[in-house]
Amino acid sequence: MFTGLIREMATVKSLANNTLTLQASYKPKVGDSIAINGTCLSVTALSADGFSVELSPETQSHIALEQLKDKVHMEPAMMMGDRFEGHIVQGHVDTIGTITQIKNSGNSYDVFVEVDPKQIAYIVPKGSITIDGVSLTVNEVFESSFRLTIIPITMKETLFGSYKRGSRVNIETDMFARYIEHIIAHKKGALDWKTVDQISALY
Repeated sequence: MFTGLIREMATVKSLANNTLTLQASYKPKVGDSIAINGTCLSVTALSADGFSVELSPETQSHIALEQLKDKVHMEPAMMMGDRFEGHIVQGHVDTIGTITQIKNSGNSYDVFVEVDPKQIAYIVPKGSITIDGVSLTVNEVFESSFRLTIIPITMKETLFGSYKRGSRVNIETDMFARYIEHIIAHKKGALDWKTVDQISALY
């Protein structure tokens, strides 16, 4: 599990076959889970200045692979007893979004992201969303897009400062929205008190 708070901006050394090799100050162990641009990956090798992770063909087909260059967001998995901030992030990319507009509002930036309309049900106004591993709050939701508000420090310290119109980003939608939809779907539309209790237990 992750929180969506970026630990470090790692540098991509190479991406060859299924192996992504990174330069980073963080020192994981082989087998550790680590999120790279919001994708949970396993550490397969260590080096003097970083580590390597493996990307299966399945993973490569579901993420914005072209963003694995130059700098990437990195967050190690939470450890028992860590302070919990951000929101619950699994490191599972649900869809790829496309940035359609970035508006400078003076003291912040409005970022509009287009997604498959099927994903909109899991994107909640004022709820949490993960963009390339960054925990953010959704401000507005439309038929096939949503709006984020990004503060200047986030623009400066993350990949958001390099995004432009047409940039593709990894998106993990709200976990609880997905769980609720799954529970209701398997109840065949019947929302009884047992189902309500199951949904309440998620929170």
